[in-house]
Amino acid sequence: MSTAYCSYTDIISTVEFNHTGELLATGDKGGRVVIFQREPEGKTEPFSQGEYNVYSTFQSHEPEFDYLKSLEIEEKINKIRWLPQQNAAHFLLSTNDKTIKLWKVSERDKRPEGYNLKDEEGRIKDISTVTSLQVPVLMPMDLMVEVSPRRVFANAHTYHVNSISVNSDCETYLSADDLRINLWHLGITDRSFNIVDIKPANMEDLTEVITAAEFHPFHCNLFVYSSSKGTLRLCDMREQALCDKHSKLFEEPEDPSARSFFSEIISSVSDVKFSHSGRYLLTRDYLTAKVWDLNMENKPLETYQRHSITFCTANPAEGLMCHRPL
Repeated sequence: MSTAYCSYTDIISTVEFNHTGELLATGDKGGRVVIFQREPEGKTEPFSQGEYNVYSTFQSHEPEFDYLKSLEIEEKINKIRWLPQQNAAHFLLSTNDKTIKLWKVSERDKRPEGYNLKDEEGRIKDISTVTSLQVPVLMPMDLMVEVSPRRVFANAHTYHVNSISVNSDCETYLSADDLRINLWHLGITDRSFNIVDIKPANMEDLTEVITAAEFHPFHCNLFVYSSSKGTLRLCDMREQALCDKHSKLFEEPEDPSARSFFSEIISSVSDVKFSHSGRYLLTRDYLTAKVWDLNMENKPLETYQRHSITFCTANPAEGLMCHRPL
């Protein structure tokens, strides 16, 4: 009888469905991204539609060292976000504590043949030996999934990145660390725009940190971020450039009789998601999952007691899902 052991680098740190639910990307503590593809329902196996098989695997991040701060940067993948599909290729963002990368995932099932200036092995021919011209043709080949890096967004966060979220305009995205939220353009890697900064002048006055941030699924000007105090702040970028002042504050009144030494720890929101309609918010703290209505700020619509949910994903086919750790 043999026992299988899971190494530290194989532990999954984040999961994310694409917008159709056909692909599922997982990131682990070893900096790898594994993409699974949902199998189509077959005639012989009518209940196999929910099965996902490995589609592609690639190394997203490597361990780094910041020599200025004498700080080791882990390769662990903190978040993955898919971009809405615009063509046959898929694009996704992945991030570790400091660096965000844009990846292109594409399929290739044909190869060109019949070059005039190259031989079958790809070497350049001697022009004097070319006596006739031919039109290159595409020949079928075994399906190959190619993953290539397209952009690297770095050097914008002093603290650890905990969230990334793609905007509905498909041109921008936000990244959040403990004290700041930055707005990026997908085509510009060397600069970003700071839209939230809660760092106090004196760090001794710090009372809360940002734990998660998410764009609204339809309104490109709206985003929400959560804090370690259990509050949610909805911000509108149309009101001001620096969204330190929120449009709405979602906070549940605390029962004084139930307050304890651990109250602030267990109330910290670890993840926040919009519903597909954009009307509701789902939050996860240490003990509960809560559903909030954007039109009701003083208390959640529903509260579900959960003990070990760590993060939430939105599957287009099944809705919002919360996942337990191994």
